[in-house]
This record gives sequence, C-alpha cells and structure tokens, in this order.
Amino acid sequence: MGKTKNTSLDTVVTDFILLGLSHPPNLRSLLFLVFFIIYILTQLGNLLILLTVWADPKLHARPMYILLGVLSFLDMWLSSVIVPRIILNFTPASKAIPFGGCVAQLYFFHFLGSTQCFLYTLMAYDRYLAICQPLCYPVLMNGRLCTVLVAGAWVAGSIHGSIQATLTFRLPYCGPNQVDYFICDIPAVLRLACADTTVNELVTFVDIGVVAASCFMLILLSYANIVHAILKIRTADGRRRAFSTCGSHLTVVTVYYVPCIFIYLRAGSKSPLDGAVAVFYTVVTPFLNPLIYTLRNQEVKSALKRMTAGRGTE
Repeated sequence: MGKTKNTSLDTVVTDFILLGLSHPPNLRSLLFLVFFIIYILTQLGNLLILLTVWADPKLHARPMYILLGVLSFLDMWLSSVIVPRIILNFTPASKAIPFGGCVAQLYFFHFLGSTQCFLYTLMAYDRYLAICQPLCYPVLMNGRLCTVLVAGAWVAGSIHGSIQATLTFRLPYCGPNQVDYFICDIPAVLRLACADTTVNELVTFVDIGVVAASCFMLILLSYANIVHAILKIRTADGRRRAFSTCGSHLTVVTVYYVPCIFIYLRAGSKSPLDGAVAVFYTVVTPFLNPLIYTLRNQEVKSALKRMTAGRGTE
C-alpha cells in the first residue's frame, strides 16, 4: 500500500517528465492527428450545444438543458486540461512540465472531473423528478434551485481538487521525476514521492473512489425508479420519448463512471491498462457527449434545426 523511498531529501524536483501513452514510434504521427482531431471536434461539438441551449428559449428555461449546457462547458475545459498535453507527447517537443504546472494540472483535472461527477448525479435527479414526480417537478426543480445546485457542485469540486492537490504535493519529491502517465494524476505522481504515501492512498480511495461509486449508485437507483415509472406509461410513444431522453444520460454516465472507478479504487495499481482506461473518460467521453445528446435527444435536434433555419432566413 504505502511506500517509503530512501532518495536523499537534499535533491528537490523542480519539474516532472510526462512519459505519455505507450505507443509504437511508427504510429506517432497518426496518433498526433487522431488526438488533434478529437480535441477540435470536442471543442466544436460542446460549443455548439452550449450555444444552442443559450440561444433557444425553450431549452435555456428548463433545468435539464441548463445542466446539459454546464456539462458541455465542463467538457470543453476538461478536454483542454488533458488533450493538448497528450498531443504534445507525440511531438519532438520537451515532455517536461514545471512543478507548479503539474500542481495546476492535477488540481484542475480533479476540480473539473469531480464537478462533472456531481453534475451527472444532479442530471439523474432531475430526470427522476421529471418522470417519477411530474406534478411536483416545477416546484422541486426550478431554475433558481437548479442554479444553486450547480453552484454547489462547482464549490464541492473546487474543494475536492484543492484537497487532492494539497495532500499530493505536501509530500517531498526528490527524484526520480519521470511520471509514467500522460498527465499529472495522483497514482502516478505518488509513486515518485520520497515519503510514506499510505495516508494519501487511503484518502484517494475514500474521497475519489468511494464518492464516485456512491454517486454512481445514486444514479443507478434513480434510473431504477425511472425505468419502473416508464414501464407504467401506457402509450408506446410516451415510453419511447422517456427512454430516449434518459438513455442519452445513462450512456454518458456509464462511459464516464466505470473507467473512473476502475482507476481510483485501485490507486496502487501499475497496470498497463490504466492509461488506456483513463483516456476513455478523460478524452473519449467529452468527445462523445455532444454526439450522444444531439443524436439521441429530439429536442436538441429540433433546437439545432430552428437555430439553423433562423440564421438561414436572415
């Protein structure tokens, strides 16, 4: 579990070397192109959803789409914290990151990632109220309450990121400085610490793994009630629309949470699979979110058509 290194404490690490994703050298150019395209499409796709929700009066007045807009904003920033650094590792440029830059990347990664985790839970709660408590929904989930809940998710995410960054970098780092990962994340950085990391690994397990697993279980519980309520809908069209709306969110949640829990409930693991699994929820999920929510959500598609038609008539 914990570990102690005997490296001299006289040496102080001033920067880290991110080794990046393992890959055959002959695929470097192809991987650079793939991740570059994914990054651009992620930014454009999420920006499109953000603008659609903001511009369409039917969407930005509803809590469900306020949450979707916030999710798109988070995806844009989370992708920007992670993907440019991955792309840089496929170039001849230096793979070094300053100590302060590593601290900032770890903080923002966990700040944005945990905020997204709480947001997914809020989105499930919103769908639960809308489908299982439709008569009380306007009272239980209005625009003001939605704003307060979103603000709470941001504050909780910021606190979480601060705790993780502080605990990780309060430890002495005196060499080596090669991070066997594509970003500065807790498990990879802790392996370089020159002190016992037992407390850090325990906090990582509780604060990340258990919290993520608890949120995931709350989401599954919400959807168990939602499915039960949907099956009571008498019309096939009503059931189809309800499943379509909830299916988008459940797909995204599964793609995000399962890899996240896999990584952080095994904080001491050195499996070569960790990097590939982490790419899925840090790179692929922000890229897929716009596709899933536009292709599976009729209201978003209709809003996009209205916005396009409106611009076409100007």
